[in-house]
Amino acid sequence: MSDLLQLEGEIVRMIKTVYDPEIPVNVYDLGLIYGVDIDDNNNVTITMTLTAPNCPAADFILEDVRFKVESIKEINNVIVNLTFEPEWNKDMLSEEAKLELGFL
Repeated sequence: MSDLLQLEGEIVRMIKTVYDPEIPVNVYDLGLIYGVDIDDNNNVTITMTLTAPNCPAADFILEDVRFKVESIKEINNVIVNLTFEPEWNKDMLSEEAKLELGFL
């Protein structure tokens, strides 16, 4: 069990290195990550959204998330699913992100 928690922590740590080029906050603290699922074979499925459906950096952000998580040696395969349900809003920001962006 602790191995799974450790792997989840490493995945979150890697996701926190991915930034929207237009916002100085990582995608995890922006609240864009809706789910991280790891199966028994260490395949990862990430469900995420973007701040806006027409985000010009969408492909870059999704690819960066996939690439960073795939770089973890224990991970076999990464699938990133994009969803707009529920629609993202600023209430999804972490406290750190709200502070960084001046919402606190």
